[in-house]
Amino acid sequence: MGKSRNPRRGGGAAEAVVEAVDGGLAELIPDRDRARAWTLLIDGAPQSHVDLADPAYLSFEYQRRLGHVIDLVAPPGKPVHAVHLGGGALTLARYVAATRPRSTQQVVERDAPLVQLVRRELPLDPNARIRVRSADAREGLAKVPDGWADLVIADVFSGTRTPAHLTSTEFLDEVRRALKPGGSYAANLADGPPLAHLRGQVATAAARFAELALVADPTVLRGKRFGNAVLVACDQPLPVAELTRRAASDPHPARVEHGSALRDFTGGAVAVTDAAAVASPAPPPSVFR
Repeated sequence: MGKSRNPRRGGGAAEAVVEAVDGGLAELIPDRDRARAWTLLIDGAPQSHVDLADPAYLSFEYQRRLGHVIDLVAPPGKPVHAVHLGGGALTLARYVAATRPRSTQQVVERDAPLVQLVRRELPLDPNARIRVRSADAREGLAKVPDGWADLVIADVFSGTRTPAHLTSTEFLDEVRRALKPGGSYAANLADGPPLAHLRGQVATAAARFAELALVADPTVLRGKRFGNAVLVACDQPLPVAELTRRAASDPHPARVEHGSALRDFTGGAVAVTDAAAVASPAPPPSVFR
């Protein structure tokens, strides 16, 4: 299916772009409040928001929380080596390029038609050192050299679910291999009551990393509603106090759990292996209404 565009709104306003990609029907919807900003939807589910005029602007809650992790992974402005598993509209790669110039980044996104759509309609800064590889996230991660990355970010959804093979200790072994000593891993996770997936993912990360933190809306952590949580893992102490301060001052405040409180949160969940891994739960239809 080719692309289709909505009729122009008055005054030559930007038009929506609709195109079939491997993951479903992609829509790039112009942001009425920001002149060069767009939201990417796949089959009606919001995936990314990009402001081409201000790539350091992060609109989505979970992307802002990952932005805090990016901000704290190294001294301000210092270039990093970053791996992004899952590309979407390349929001976080653009954020790293804007806030940490001269960073070198690898993006692994298996949906090649989506990558082509995004690169055509929302072009990257030609000076940004961003390489985009169309591959499965775990296969692409396996090609990252040992000890290359300061930061690995996993934000991978097939439809609305994280694929099973990206939830296991074996997957995290591959993450650890790619990370520099002291490098950080951050994952966007989605779950709802009774939070079995989220608890299992914390237990899985605890089996491979010495230090963990979980950033989420308090109502999600209490199992009151479906939502996103950002899991951060490292073998060195995490900047928990600063992460907590930033998460609490967000437009949608989040809580940071770590240490004994996070161990209590897992509630006896066990680490997930490849043999037992399942995809994350699908969100209820009400989530996107």
